[in-house]
Amino acid sequence: MTVLKDIPEKWFPVVLSLQRQKKKGLDGVQSKKRRTEEERRVRANDREYNEKFQYASNCIMTSKYNIVTFLPINLFEQFQEVANTYFLFLLILQLIPQISSLSWFTTIVPLALVLSITAVKDATDDYFRHKSDNQVNNRQSQVLICGSLQNEKWMNVRVGDIIKLENNQFVAADLLLLSSSEPHGLCYIETAELDGETNMKVRQSVSVTSELGDPNNLASFNGEVVCEPPNNKLDRFCGTLYWRDKKYSLTNQNMLLRGCVLRNTEACFGLVIFAGPDTKLMQNSGRTKFKRTSIDRLMNTLVLWIFGFLVCMGVILSVGNAVWEREVGSLFQSYLPWDPPVDNFLFSAFLSFWSYVIILNTVVPISLYVSVEVIRLGHSYFINWDQQMFCSQCNTAAEARTTTLNEELGQVEYVFSDKTGTLTQNIMSFNKCSINGQTYGEVTDPLGPQPKRLDFTPFNPLADPDFCFYDDTLLESVKVGDSHTHEFFRLLSLCHTVMSEEKSEGELVYKAQSPDEGALVTAARNFGFVFRSRTPGTITTTEMGRTVIYTLLAILDFNNIRKRMSVIVRNPEGKIRLYCKGADTVLLERLHPCNQELMNFTSDHLNEYAADGLRTLALAYRDLSEDEWEVWSESHRCADSATNCREELLSAVYEQIEQEMMLLGATAIEDKLQEGVPETIAVLSLANIKIWVLTGDKQETAVNIGYSCKMLTDDMTEVFIISGHTVQSVRQELRRARERMIELSRTTDGGKEGWREACFMSNGFRESQEGVGTGGGGGGGGGGKQLQCPPPSNLMDNVPGEFGLVINGHSLAHALEADMEMEFVSTVCTCKAVICCRVTPLQKAQVVELIKKHKKAVTLAIGDGANDVSMIKSAHIGVGISGQEGIQAVLASDYSFSQFRFLQRLLLVHGRWSYLRMCRFLCYFFYKNFAFTMVHFWFGFFCGFSAQTVYDQYFITLYNIVYTSLPVLAMGIFDQDVPDLRSLEYPKLYEPGQLNLLFNKREFFICIAQGIYTSVVLFFIPYATLTDATQSTGEPLADYQTFAVTTATALVIVVSVQIALDTGFWTVFNLVFVLGSLGSFFSIMFALHSQTLFRIFPNQFHFIGHAQSTLLQPVVWLTIALATAICIVPVLAFRFLKLDLKPQLSDTVRYTQLVRQKKRKPVGRSIGGTQRSMGSVSEGRLGARGSSRRSGYAFAHQEGFGELITSGKNMRLSSLALATFASRHSSSWIDTLRRKKHTPPSASGECSPAPSYVSGSVPPLSHSSSVLGGSQDTPIEEETGPTQKTQTASSTQSSSISAAAAASETVSPQGPAHTPNPGVLPPTAVKSHGADSPGGWMLTLGTVQEALFGWKGLTARAAASNSPAPPSVAKETRQIE
Repeated sequence: MTVLKDIPEKWFPVVLSLQRQKKKGLDGVQSKKRRTEEERRVRANDREYNEKFQYASNCIMTSKYNIVTFLPINLFEQFQEVANTYFLFLLILQLIPQISSLSWFTTIVPLALVLSITAVKDATDDYFRHKSDNQVNNRQSQVLICGSLQNEKWMNVRVGDIIKLENNQFVAADLLLLSSSEPHGLCYIETAELDGETNMKVRQSVSVTSELGDPNNLASFNGEVVCEPPNNKLDRFCGTLYWRDKKYSLTNQNMLLRGCVLRNTEACFGLVIFAGPDTKLMQNSGRTKFKRTSIDRLMNTLVLWIFGFLVCMGVILSVGNAVWEREVGSLFQSYLPWDPPVDNFLFSAFLSFWSYVIILNTVVPISLYVSVEVIRLGHSYFINWDQQMFCSQCNTAAEARTTTLNEELGQVEYVFSDKTGTLTQNIMSFNKCSINGQTYGEVTDPLGPQPKRLDFTPFNPLADPDFCFYDDTLLESVKVGDSHTHEFFRLLSLCHTVMSEEKSEGELVYKAQSPDEGALVTAARNFGFVFRSRTPGTITTTEMGRTVIYTLLAILDFNNIRKRMSVIVRNPEGKIRLYCKGADTVLLERLHPCNQELMNFTSDHLNEYAADGLRTLALAYRDLSEDEWEVWSESHRCADSATNCREELLSAVYEQIEQEMMLLGATAIEDKLQEGVPETIAVLSLANIKIWVLTGDKQETAVNIGYSCKMLTDDMTEVFIISGHTVQSVRQELRRARERMIELSRTTDGGKEGWREACFMSNGFRESQEGVGTGGGGGGGGGGKQLQCPPPSNLMDNVPGEFGLVINGHSLAHALEADMEMEFVSTVCTCKAVICCRVTPLQKAQVVELIKKHKKAVTLAIGDGANDVSMIKSAHIGVGISGQEGIQAVLASDYSFSQFRFLQRLLLVHGRWSYLRMCRFLCYFFYKNFAFTMVHFWFGFFCGFSAQTVYDQYFITLYNIVYTSLPVLAMGIFDQDVPDLRSLEYPKLYEPGQLNLLFNKREFFICIAQGIYTSVVLFFIPYATLTDATQSTGEPLADYQTFAVTTATALVIVVSVQIALDTGFWTVFNLVFVLGSLGSFFSIMFALHSQTLFRIFPNQFHFIGHAQSTLLQPVVWLTIALATAICIVPVLAFRFLKLDLKPQLSDTVRYTQLVRQKKRKPVGRSIGGTQRSMGSVSEGRLGARGSSRRSGYAFAHQEGFGELITSGKNMRLSSLALATFASRHSSSWIDTLRRKKHTPPSASGECSPAPSYVSGSVPPLSHSSSVLGGSQDTPIEEETGPTQKTQTASSTQSSSISAAAAASETVSPQGPAHTPNPGVLPPTAVKSHGADSPGGWMLTLGTVQEALFGWKGLTARAAASNSPAPPSVAKETRQIE
């Protein structure tokens, strides 16, 4: 595909009604009129007539603000945040002197900072939207006005205008093609922006307007079009052209849709039918959605709870104030009267309530939200800077286009992926074939030397030098003149709709509607049957060096129902022959009975090709007599000229002639996957992520790709096809699928092989649609009521086995209806893999919305074309692939990169780390602020509830900004529990994010409970200690300022020690920030109590030298040490016990990593070679599936060029560049994937590691099945001694561990002597040198425990006494000792 240098058409989602109101100022009545539009009437060259209907203009507006509306709208949006409104309310309270104990600047400064930063960010984003809108709207288009062509901006184009398009220009609006510079009103377009297809499409004008090529003639054209109203159906258009008292039907073949690019056509003219937001592309763009993470939503809830808690504390303290003022305060009225506004104790309590609301507001400081944005920004930069997500081929780095969704990358459960260009390279290659029962293209000895690539140049000077084939037996068969082989390639050179352009002698360039057809014609070209050119009535070929011209009598074109195409030609000898190619499911049943034996051989070959995930076609021919041709030709002419039911009549005529054919053979084409796709899908599946493919491609193609990328496997229990055409049939198929799942789950333990073999029926799937036609009549009875009720969700959730489901677009349309949603969801969510075929862009978005609605799971959508924009916008997270289909998906996405395989690192490394860091940050932040704030609450009981603060206002202001901000920021940005390679090795580490275990309401309450406990200790320990304490001079220490300094110092030290314990990954920044925060606290405190500031501001700083004198007292430091110990020791003890008795996966991974780091011995390990020898398994194709058969027939999505070729129209096309990419991995893969999360994480005793590789260095996965498949429930024992006797590996093992990464682990075939502790992870069997160290100073609880308390001895002793410690770890420790 040719990509323009300038930025192509950009389609941001648009709220259509808002746009129309902005542009045209429509009132409510007009909007209602527009919404109820039943038909559209457009008159050419008559703006006055068309403006009566108030059709939308061609202006696209995606921006939210302008100069006037920015400030009010942006502030309104920001104050919709609960926290911002909360702080604004506090600011108003602080402006009231009677109730404010703190200065107003303590709130207004951080609030203004937050609002300003957010406003600048929003303004910047909207500026770029304005800039992009202007670029699109200001593009120039030639509009026919008053008989002459005038340059107009796109935004000024109106419905009814006639515009001129030139080659390589984007189509400005949805146009009715009137005429073209090509013969017969033809033009060629590229629709990658619409449906993701990079192949060419042809469009043709109505014959009556095709001659209006001159602007003068078009200026007099006044035809009127009556058509359907705006809709989102890309493949359908229904309308009528009225001109000169005649009417002409209009179809989608007459339309040029906005977003297409005119190719290989000098110029064309079109009539604007739909403009701007009414175009089909914009109708499919979806609506703008503001994306928020689940943590954001939880934080809003928690802020409301905290505010309620704050109110409760204020009520308690205000009641206390009322009681104290009544019982005690009244006694002091003579010399301590109330302030003038206060005249009784109740009013004093009322003011005290608001004063305490102000004082205690720091439980949710506004710095929390500033810190969250800073942390997210840091995470985004880490994604942008990740060199392992950089594609050197296209010089493209990963890009985080948003900063608000990083932590949600660690919680994804469903991935919705496009196919073409996302999973595949959309490049086809001729791989294998079967001719007359003989198969070609097989690699005879996978373990022997690889065959050399054939050189076709000496044999055929017209051969394509880029064509790759390795089996020389096929070339020899051609050379010796085998008649079957010659007829096979003759069919491939004739039966197609490919266009040929010969730029110079022998330099042929083929233009095909589908890459499949191009690959087949190229294969015929290299084997001596070269397609040279075509006219409407002839096909010219070069056969074995001899030019042959065939008379083209008819083309029986392809469609999705026929699944085949045929041509009828007359050779130079006058013999008439029909050549047919198509899906084997429809072609084999139309063969002559004498082909039975050959059909059996060919069917076996087809099964083998399908098992390899190749796209297959069957080929056949039939000889026709002159009489047969004449009779059929007359029938064809009648059907072709029919005005009603033309398609049905033509199909019936085609059916008559495509009978009694003779089988020639079959072809197998490989659609190359992108690098690392199977491995990425498998590892994500192990991480409990379900992957769905939503594609506009046909069913067979999508299914074959599903097998190629290992989404669908032969070991799946069953794969269902849902292809009903009515609501009732779809309901029945879904119901039968669920019943079959339950039935098979009951027989899983017994007779497994028997029912598995039986379940693979025709085409490798259970044909769910059997009996639909016969069952339809009874659907309205009692059975109909049963169909309305899907089985209980818990029953379907617990169904064992691995199922796949394939559903077509027309069936999906019924399944998405309101009364069918639950039926559909309960069925598909039980399946391991789901493929939705032939879906529209809007249906992709609807599927995503359905899962979001019913499963409450985090969804991610990934695609590379404009047809994926609505899906990307609908999902919680949108990822754009910067591939061959433009940058529309990238512009609409939240994250972008160039290869699907990078998704693995984005989720399992960056996503998991971001979630972990954000959760740890929030837990610590709430803890430190409750510890800080609740001291005021306890102090209220000792100060007469007078709203007096414990700390001075400078400490209150600087606590969250200076003293404690940087350490928690460092932890939130840099922290990690395990290195990135371990995150990829153990995908199960991803599960806590999916289950939302690290930060939820329970964890929040634990944090605030710890904070309240700390506040109690920090208040009462200094209070009790200093009450009777004295200085060395004998003077008492019990004064307010001494208590404040002691409490503040203890608080800062305690929270600093706490964050040191919470930090799992130490960097220079963490160390500097923790020590720097302590140093800044003491420096600022001494400065605030210095004589210098007192001399400058005598009214602000009253306590000269008090900090120095207080901290010189030993009793103060003993008090601080005691308070710190009482706060930290219980936490430390709890964590040690939890680590020892109930370790999490990350704890065990980290521990085994430390053990191997310390005990690794630089001795060559023979076991690695043993495992490598065991892993020498053929990397050939998957095993044949018995009678399974799948066909991926090589045709485009829509009907071909057949009718246009035979109608006497020149089908000239110019060149398209066909790129070649690296071949896909065709290795065998794991037998089964892990079950869904309905089993709790702790139910599985162990977690086997995933393949140890990172993006950019991907080993063949067939060598890693030992660690991915068979060892799922077997503990792995680490043997560190070089002379230690190794155990025999299990039969499922097929490992290939590189010499640099070989570790001394084997799989124990017997398993442990007793049940291992839940959640314990055995040491990994995959080892990479240099991967253990995370790249910095890593100080964890495991390190402290091992260094200080002798972890090894404790573990060994615990294991000896039946402790629940991990048996594998215990044994390993004993071996080490």
